[in-house]
Amino acid sequence: MSRRPESERSDWTDLDLLTREEAHGRLLAEIAETDVRLAGLDASDEAERELLGSRLRALREAAEDLTDHARKD
Repeated sequence: MSRRPESERSDWTDLDLLTREEAHGRLLAEIAETDVRLAGLDASDEAERELLGSRLRALREAAEDLTDHARKD
């Protein structure tokens, strides 16, 4: 085990880095879960509906960025 402080350790030594495909899969799973949560809200939950809608847009954008990057490679 390294004696260096956490801030000086390389991410590569942690071996927990995601591939683009793994990250994309996780984003798709989160999008599906958020869709279900959003669909389960009623009209009185407008504030949460807005928050989840914003989160959903950000998740979809991140997933799209990953696939756009993969197409360029």
